[in-house]
Amino acid sequence: MRKGGLVLLLTVVFAAIAAPWLAPNDPNARHRDLMYAPPTRLHVFGADSIFYIYTPRLVSRLERRYEEDLSHPVAVRFFNGGRLIAADGDTPLLLLGADVYGRDVFSRVLYGGRATLAVALIATLGAAWLGTLIGGIAGSARGWIDGVLSRVSEFVLILPTIYVAIALRAVMPLVLSPTQVFLSLVAIFILLGWPIVARGVRAIVLAEREREYVMAARAAGATPARVLVRHLLPATNGYVLTQASLLLPAFILGEATLSFVGMGFPMDVATWGTMLQDASNVAMLGDAPWSLAPALAIFLVVLGANIAVRDAGTQRRAGLERPAGSPAR
Repeated sequence: MRKGGLVLLLTVVFAAIAAPWLAPNDPNARHRDLMYAPPTRLHVFGADSIFYIYTPRLVSRLERRYEEDLSHPVAVRFFNGGRLIAADGDTPLLLLGADVYGRDVFSRVLYGGRATLAVALIATLGAAWLGTLIGGIAGSARGWIDGVLSRVSEFVLILPTIYVAIALRAVMPLVLSPTQVFLSLVAIFILLGWPIVARGVRAIVLAEREREYVMAARAAGATPARVLVRHLLPATNGYVLTQASLLLPAFILGEATLSFVGMGFPMDVATWGTMLQDASNVAMLGDAPWSLAPALAIFLVVLGANIAVRDAGTQRRAGLERPAGSPAR
C-alpha cells in the first residue's frame, strides 16, 4: 500500500512538471464560444488520423448545450506542436471540458499543479528544516533556551491555523505580484508548520542525548554542535519524514483555501485554488461537474500521502513490536 501511495504522489508531481508537454492547449487561451463546453469526445479512425474530434457548436447559450458539428472533423495527433497530443487548427481538445472563460480545464489542472505543489513542497522543506533545527537546539541545550523555544512553539500550535494564515495574508498588501504571493504563502506556511516538527524532534533529542553512543561522543571531545548534527539529529530522520508527508497535503489545502477566498494567487494565475474559486461561480455544478477537476487532484495528493504515511507507521510499529531475534517479514 505504501508503494501505491508513493506512486500516486509521484504521478501527480510528474504530471505537473511535464505540463508543457502533456497539456493539449495553452492554459490561458480563451475560447469565447466554448464557455462551459463539455469534455470532447474522441472518435477513432477518420480525418486522416487515428483519432479525431468534431468541432463543438453552441446550440443554446442559456442551457449551455453543445452539439458536435459533424461537417467539421478535426484530426488529433500525437507529438503535435511540442505537445503529447493536440488537435489540428484552432479547435481545442478539451479532455475535461472548458471553464467559465472557455479555457481548457485539463491543461489548467496540470499547470495549476505546478504552482500549488511548488508552494507546498518548498514550504514543507522549510518547515521541516526549521522545525528540526529549533527542536534539536531546544532538546540539546535544555535550560532557559529549551523553555523559551518550547513556549514559542506551543503558542503557535494552539492557534487556529487557517484563521492565522488568513490574518497574516490580510495584513499584507492586497495586490501582489504572483512571485510576491508565492513567497508570502511559503513564509506563512513555514511559520505555522515548524512547531509541529520541532515538538517531536525535541522529544527525540531529549531521549537520545543520554544514550551510550552520544555519551561516548562527548567523552571523545566532540563539541555540542557536532554531537547535535552528527549524532542526535540523524535519529529524528524518520519522524521528520513522516511529518513532512503530513505537512505537504496540509499546505496544498492551505494554498487552495487562501486562493479560494481571494487571498492567494491572482485569478489569472492557474492554481488549484483559483480554479476552485472559478468553479464556485458555476450556478449549477451538475451542469459542469468537470469544473471540480482541481478538487479531484487535491484529493489524489492527500490520499497518496495518507496511504504512504499510514502504511509506513504500521510497518514501523510492527518492527518495534516484533520480539528480538525474530525474522523480519
